[in-house]
Amino acid sequence: MPQLQKSEEVQLFQGGQALFPALIKAFDAAAKWIQLETYIFDFHGVGAQIADALARAAARGVTVQVLVDGIGTDPLPAVWHKKFTEAGVEWCVYSPLGAGLAGMNGLGLFFPNRWRRLHRKLCVVDQQVVFCGGINILDDFYDPVYGELQAPRFDFSVAVTGPLALAAADAMALLWWRVQAGYSARQRHLSEAWEKFKAAGYGRRADTRPLTHRPAVGAAPRNAAVAGPRAALILRDNLRNRSSIERAYRKAIGKARQEVIIANAYFLPGGKLRHALIRASRRGVRVVLLLQGKYEYFMPYHAARPVYGALLAAGVEIHEYAASFLHAKVAVVDGHWATVGSSNLDPLSLLLAREANVIVDDRAFAEALRGRLRVAMASHGRLMDPIEYAHRPLVQRLQGWLAYALMRLALLVTGQRY
Repeated sequence: MPQLQKSEEVQLFQGGQALFPALIKAFDAAAKWIQLETYIFDFHGVGAQIADALARAAARGVTVQVLVDGIGTDPLPAVWHKKFTEAGVEWCVYSPLGAGLAGMNGLGLFFPNRWRRLHRKLCVVDQQVVFCGGINILDDFYDPVYGELQAPRFDFSVAVTGPLALAAADAMALLWWRVQAGYSARQRHLSEAWEKFKAAGYGRRADTRPLTHRPAVGAAPRNAAVAGPRAALILRDNLRNRSSIERAYRKAIGKARQEVIIANAYFLPGGKLRHALIRASRRGVRVVLLLQGKYEYFMPYHAARPVYGALLAAGVEIHEYAASFLHAKVAVVDGHWATVGSSNLDPLSLLLAREANVIVDDRAFAEALRGRLRVAMASHGRLMDPIEYAHRPLVQRLQGWLAYALMRLALLVTGQRY
């Protein structure tokens, strides 16, 4: 587990409306290198503004590398392919199926190894500031499946300035090289693999002197004599970091003495994480969950319902958010430990996908996030009644157990235990 490191600045963003202007400003100030990974890159609305900023940076000589997921992102539109090619933006697709979002129905998904997706949302600018969270390059008021939204998606991201950015840049460069080298190998261009490795950023570590620009995007500089917040980047992959994010959650919950607040879009925790929440509640910790109340997809929405009973019986509060789609993956423990990232607490995120979360130990940051979550619960949350849950209609029970059984079957096919 990476150690928490002192960071120069940590900044919280709620929604793309807050994040995207900061990203564009950082791109326009970039001097050397922009690395961007996202599950969805959609060119509708503000997505086109992000794309324009990337093209501007590449056109003035900045190395711009964009890695998108082959299911989450549709094929690059012809007009943008032309713009990116002319500007010099490097665009790469992780594990492509050939049909973007429509690929959910593609034959490729019959193979369980293709369920391992790039779900992390990371961006590093000049190895100095890293953005991490649950926000895709996707307009807050638009959904690729449902179209225009009446209210913005509820989601968060964080920007961290300091040594964490260099660690994130290394991790992203390594994945970029692996994808590029894999493509070269498939095309039998094996001699290109090493050049792509170097082009991905390795060998640049020696030139790590700070560039001349602000220490943090959108925030006032911090007095150097004052100790800053501590932060760590936690990555989940299918090699050495298979359970890193879940372990971080369980460790924080196990140490909790006062309060645990979790907001999570797709919530279906495994036995260890469920038991950690139940034990915390039974020893007097207030455990509060903010979960999806607005229906999005059958499996994640209904499969979570059967696990609510044991949590409610232990005194866990469950609030359902229905103003719009809840897409957040955040938590606050005891008013000082917080996490913001891309990882849902469900099997796809915790067992299969590449995910990234930032952990922050800082009271000001944690209280700011806690305040946003409390406002969301008070304004748009519905507290679940244990008695009402116990007497929910038979059709809802059947839907829940069907979705849960299908999820367990999918895990069995992948050979995973949860």
